[in-house]
Amino acid sequence: MFHIEIRGMVQGVGFRPYIYNLALTFGLKGYVTNSGYGVLIVVDTTKGSLKKFIEAIKETAPPLSHIESIEFKLVEERERFSEFTIQKSKKQTKLSLQIPVDIAMCQACQKELNDKNNRRYHYPFISCVNCGSRFSIIKNLPYDRDKTSMSKFKMCQKCQDEYNNPKDRRYHAQPIGCFDCGATLSNSIDETVKFILEGKIVAIKGIGGYHLVCDATNEKSLQRLRAKKQRPSKPFAIMVKDMAIVKKIAMVNRAEEQLLTSNRRPIVLLKKLHPPHLTLSTLIAPLINQIGLFLPYTPIHELILQKLDRPLVTTSANLSGEPLCTTYKEIMKLSNIWDYALDHDRDIVNGCDDSVLFVEHETTFILRNARGYAPTYLQLPFKTDRKILTLGANQKNTIAICIDNRVILSPYIGDLNSLSTVQNFKSQIERLKRIYNFEPDIIVCDKHPHYASTQYAKVLKSKNYNLQLIQIQHHHAHILATMGINRITSKVLGVSFDGTGYGDDGNLWGGEFLICDQHEYKRVGHFRYFRLLGGEKAIKEPRRVALAFLFEIYGEQVFDIESDVTKSFSLIELKTLYITWQKGLNAPWSSSCGRLFDAVASLLNIVQVCSYEGESGLLLESFYNENIRDHYRFYFDDGQIDFSNIVIQILEESDRNRAVSKFFNTLVEIIVAMYQKYNLPLVLGGGVFQNRVLLRLIMDKIPNVILPKDFVSNDGAIAYGQAMGVLTSKWG
Repeated sequence: MFHIEIRGMVQGVGFRPYIYNLALTFGLKGYVTNSGYGVLIVVDTTKGSLKKFIEAIKETAPPLSHIESIEFKLVEERERFSEFTIQKSKKQTKLSLQIPVDIAMCQACQKELNDKNNRRYHYPFISCVNCGSRFSIIKNLPYDRDKTSMSKFKMCQKCQDEYNNPKDRRYHAQPIGCFDCGATLSNSIDETVKFILEGKIVAIKGIGGYHLVCDATNEKSLQRLRAKKQRPSKPFAIMVKDMAIVKKIAMVNRAEEQLLTSNRRPIVLLKKLHPPHLTLSTLIAPLINQIGLFLPYTPIHELILQKLDRPLVTTSANLSGEPLCTTYKEIMKLSNIWDYALDHDRDIVNGCDDSVLFVEHETTFILRNARGYAPTYLQLPFKTDRKILTLGANQKNTIAICIDNRVILSPYIGDLNSLSTVQNFKSQIERLKRIYNFEPDIIVCDKHPHYASTQYAKVLKSKNYNLQLIQIQHHHAHILATMGINRITSKVLGVSFDGTGYGDDGNLWGGEFLICDQHEYKRVGHFRYFRLLGGEKAIKEPRRVALAFLFEIYGEQVFDIESDVTKSFSLIELKTLYITWQKGLNAPWSSSCGRLFDAVASLLNIVQVCSYEGESGLLLESFYNENIRDHYRFYFDDGQIDFSNIVIQILEESDRNRAVSKFFNTLVEIIVAMYQKYNLPLVLGGGVFQNRVLLRLIMDKIPNVILPKDFVSNDGAIAYGQAMGVLTSKWG
């Protein structure tokens, strides 16, 4: 008698009926059941037959499953079996269970959706064990119907028969339903399409939250949406019916097409076609060369796009800085934005935004880790007997818990700049604690004293004297995250470029070269400090960063210089800011590479005031010319790079494209120079490496560079980096 233990994503993905049917083909007797760590299989067979059975599991496992390990052992068992059965779940410890993610409608369900003879023809919530809502409807583990928001829908006899039949693909598919017993829409698909075609803005309830949608070919609709959402230029994502439409709008390679058509259906950033073969509103992604596209992932979206037959602007229903709307009460607060709502009565338990990805050199990078990808389960290099909660950063926040040998990383939460987002952050913590029966022994946060996550960590510590509080430096956490994803344990040269992060000296770091391993780091280089005039205002106004460099170079002579930067201020403003710069009043020191992008964009009059984060970098990408290979002169002084010398050279340029191209090339050459100096594995981390031009140039120049592939490089990675930092320290 053999016991087979399988760990990984093996619950809620049709694994037990798969094993049942596979065992029947092998003529095995025994049973399969869910357990506290995954799935347990008990079989009465020979060792030779057992090995063939296990090989078949590895090769043909269900599409939504992910096997981390398969272990078997010979046991003494008195019981003999006459058949193979599926047994009720064993006692659940929940510590090793994985919450299945929300998955796009599968091909089998899509076929039924469009089959007039099928009882689920045009049923807007069609799903099976291979697709549909998972994470967004779960209240608790194990993943059973009574622990989801489907519990209020009593199955009809036909659905019940499918649910109970292990040979049916809807066996124990928790979201199962039909017109007679499942969730229902508030209004019709036809009426929704009619309003969209009339130019209206429509709120649509999806899997993890509401979208605001409108006709992507209607300029007036886009103008209204931008005005009402107070989003003047930040790009919108476009949902299209199929790949044929994608290829009329953007260039797409094999890897990008695989992402777009995968069962996760993320938003994928693609290079625009110039000119496109399909006319879209110019307001979708103004002045940049990228566009975010995705395919329908729910039956509701599929039915709308079949009838609409044109691209659909699809953006998260929330105000800037606020969480995604997930309830009718919340979407009603935005009723001044939308004209019509398509709601439904299946509750969203866990809000989850759309994931955003891009591909460079056949390598996938994640900008927003959410629907279809999160919660994310990451293996640790060893086990820990401590329960650890990591709280991430303030921007693009995620949180994580560490149990045994894994990190469980939450979906993207957002920027902790509003009361509602902070409340959502706290709710996410409580949800993970409840689901995993988890109380931390150690809590980990950033060193920035003003981060909401840091302040909350200190509140938790004040309530529990025995709780250990550890702070991990922001940029070290970035590098540790990339090292963890790539399972790097050796000493490396880490390049951590981002907007801002609290440094050990109290200044705002962001252009850092760190020699580090899992235990410690040494700062060996950085951009020389410059002033951020007005503090946080400088983050939104690139002209303030550029002006600080002009003050450094020219002093009071700036008042006599005619430049696009100085012309954007009044003379009184210039003189006030000069005093601010001189005396350091609300003008903190920064080494941020992200702010250097702002400075260049302002100096070249590409943008003086940003309307969204990262706008400078995106706009600069559009001016890069790959035929320009030279760069600006730069110097190291005790590991510091004085960017003001580069600013002087930029000001001497007469060609904007040339200036932008040489700026990008210079950043790459600076990294190469440091890499050659230290001759260590090069590891990149930080939000600046979301810039596709910079990333592509580095990958060309240093083919063995270590990147956060299939993961985030921005502050969404910090919680995982913090976990790696504490687990490899004396506290882990």
